[in-house]
Amino acid sequence: MAIKSLLLPYVMFLTLLHLVLVHEAVNSGQYPLVVSTWPFLDAVRAGWRAVDSGLSAVDAVVEGCSACEELRCDGTVGPGGSPDENGETTIDALVMDGVTMEVGAVAAMRYVKDGIRAARLVMEHTKHTLLVGEQASAFAISMGLPGPTNLSSSESIAKWSKWKENSCQPNFWKNVVPANGCGPYHPRDSLDLIEGTCSKDMETVEPRSSLVGLHSHDTIAMAAIDKTGHIAVGTSTNGATFKIPGRVGDGPITGSSAYADDEIGACGATGDGDIMMRFLPCYQVVESMRLGMEPKLAAKDAISRIARKFPDFLGAVFAINKNGVHAGACHGWTFQYSVRSPEMNDVEVFTVLP
Repeated sequence: MAIKSLLLPYVMFLTLLHLVLVHEAVNSGQYPLVVSTWPFLDAVRAGWRAVDSGLSAVDAVVEGCSACEELRCDGTVGPGGSPDENGETTIDALVMDGVTMEVGAVAAMRYVKDGIRAARLVMEHTKHTLLVGEQASAFAISMGLPGPTNLSSSESIAKWSKWKENSCQPNFWKNVVPANGCGPYHPRDSLDLIEGTCSKDMETVEPRSSLVGLHSHDTIAMAAIDKTGHIAVGTSTNGATFKIPGRVGDGPITGSSAYADDEIGACGATGDGDIMMRFLPCYQVVESMRLGMEPKLAAKDAISRIARKFPDFLGAVFAINKNGVHAGACHGWTFQYSVRSPEMNDVEVFTVLP
């Protein structure tokens, strides 16, 4: 009895300690978590409602990006924005499951407005990773998504018409003639050879910042950590305004626009996708965190690698580790990203200076 009496306080202490530790693990405030590029508040709220109700991280990013598509965030996500040179709007989207490392994506998808849902169908019902063009549209429609639908809007057609009246300037062509007019275009060198002359004309090269900006080319990239600690990312965009038809940006490219690994964390990116996809910044961010970098340093390192080669590029990334610590980095513009976590009453926007 004496021994039991001596042990009783110790047992009670251990029991209390166990309860405290369990309480802290469940209510640590680390997750669920939803993070998105830009102040797309309603999109983050939609993703938050999903994870907060117990749905998976994949469900959350699909719901969040889908909300942005419906809202036509900034005119650069979903239908009705970013016309290409022919005046048509197309969709790029991606979803990645950080548990299985499975990815589904669609690119240059015509006639179907639900990009992120089409990407999920690719991930869950095919052994492929990326479907493109009209074949992606046919797949999405065959799997039950609405279509075919005209993805243009009166606003996008008006923007395109004004661009045509301005001699199709600015555009994404280089080293072609005519340099300051609408096509069809021909390589400058080949035309010189045909005419037997050496062209003396020097075309004015538009800086990329005149082609890519907050309202001409943007992506929603979203990451979510669900209540079980699993991570997923999703993206959706209608690409660069006045792009050459067939162009695919970084939105549906794994490791460029987004990347997730349950063991480490996740990343989302936005900006000049033609440049950024050459560096796979989100893959770089996650791998840097795997090597021990904190999210802030990993984000800065990935952006600096691009800036060293392309000093005038515009771009940004956010990084989150598996514990829910988040940070951002940018170059060429001021970047904002949105966060919703258990300790917040609503979505909060974080500003990152270049």
